[in-house]
Amino acid sequence: MTDSRLHYLPATELAARIRDKSLSPVELMKATIARAEALNPQLNAICTTTFDAALDRARAAEAMVMRGESLPPLHGIPTTIKDLALTKGVRTMAGSHVFAGRIPEIDHAHVERMRSAGMISIGKTTVSEFGWSGVSNSPLTGITHNPWKHGMNAGASSAGAAVCAAAGIGPVHQGSDGAGSIRMPAAFCGVYGIKPSHGRVPYFPMPQNGLISHVGPISRTVADSALMLRAIAGPDDRDMTTIDAVPEDYVARLDEGIAGLKVGFSPDLGYLKVDEEVATPVRESVKAFEEAGCIVEEVDPGWGDPTQMEYCLFSVTLAAMYGELEKQWGDRMDPGLVAMIHYGRQFSAEAYSRAAGQRLLYYDRVRAFFERYDLLVTPSVSVAAFPAERLIPEHWEQHEWDWLRWAGFSYPFNLTWLPAATVPCGFTERKLPVGLQIVAGRNRDLRVLQASRAFELARPWDQHRPVE
Repeated sequence: MTDSRLHYLPATELAARIRDKSLSPVELMKATIARAEALNPQLNAICTTTFDAALDRARAAEAMVMRGESLPPLHGIPTTIKDLALTKGVRTMAGSHVFAGRIPEIDHAHVERMRSAGMISIGKTTVSEFGWSGVSNSPLTGITHNPWKHGMNAGASSAGAAVCAAAGIGPVHQGSDGAGSIRMPAAFCGVYGIKPSHGRVPYFPMPQNGLISHVGPISRTVADSALMLRAIAGPDDRDMTTIDAVPEDYVARLDEGIAGLKVGFSPDLGYLKVDEEVATPVRESVKAFEEAGCIVEEVDPGWGDPTQMEYCLFSVTLAAMYGELEKQWGDRMDPGLVAMIHYGRQFSAEAYSRAAGQRLLYYDRVRAFFERYDLLVTPSVSVAAFPAERLIPEHWEQHEWDWLRWAGFSYPFNLTWLPAATVPCGFTERKLPVGLQIVAGRNRDLRVLQASRAFELARPWDQHRPVE
């Protein structure tokens, strides 16, 4: 099989070919590394490569196949690991000069599970500094370029993961999402990404923002994300928030359909601004749910505007996590991050506690909505990709740190722990991808995956490729 054919094959097919011995894990790994070597100098998606170690593991994977051993579900599949995730013996910089030389002594729990599932990492993918923003730019690694147009924002913080998926540098990649960091880059890069229910994938060691942050996959197909999610999901007592349940067989049940489900379509959640070049393809794409047999209603969810609560919770957490580092490293840190840390320091403990209480009340309003509707669909992001050196698109009101204003569809579902995915749903006139967000009630990850799959079948997207 030619390398060009391998680049865009899904992990589901690659894994099957490895099992039936029609594809060598070594052949696949060599092709993936060659693809990364050819494209990464222009894309800047991988900041630390582990090519030699990946080839060694691919050879070991091939030996297992030839010996007829029992194989894990993603045996021999090339992947990447986000540079916020701890990787034993492999540099983990978090996009910051502060940790430019850090080599952890442990793996994060999800990294352990990826390896146990047979996935082989070729390197660490770029992030915004500490994952603080939705812009694919960091003071340490520079701009990660959108594969659809050089110089444009690829989204963040799982920037490099989404770029690799879109560019055919491996089929499925690890992301994490504390305020949209899976969904935003997937939307900007025209690929699929799912933030599962909080606790679906164990997070250990848990970061200080762990009560909003979720780990999940980014891929070109829904089935690939379903396959990876099942492999890394499941209880782990080291994370006190993990869901105490074995994950459902997401891949086997993916095509059960969504006929009869009641879908609420909210173009703005009742308070958000959306660019017309995004709003138009999103509204058009919602018809796919009617075609799939759903009952669709346009709605204002009526939850109110959580922006001020978000500002408090997000900025105080950043100030707590990175405030001491800013005192020493501030002149080498992202200026927007520094400004947000300073903003977070103004809040009292009483104000933060009040915002935490407002979060609980907000969840109750959101929960009530999903007693009436099976799914909510919205734009994934209010804008299409814009120049990556900017924090906010030029035509929007500017602010020194508030990128959340164009990414307001994401954070509500981090606050409420609900599963949410983004599916590619079209392009702007400038040929930049647009994403549609699909959300379900708490722990309804399978429903989100099934709805994503139904949309994928109705509006196929994998034939659109930024790089051949």
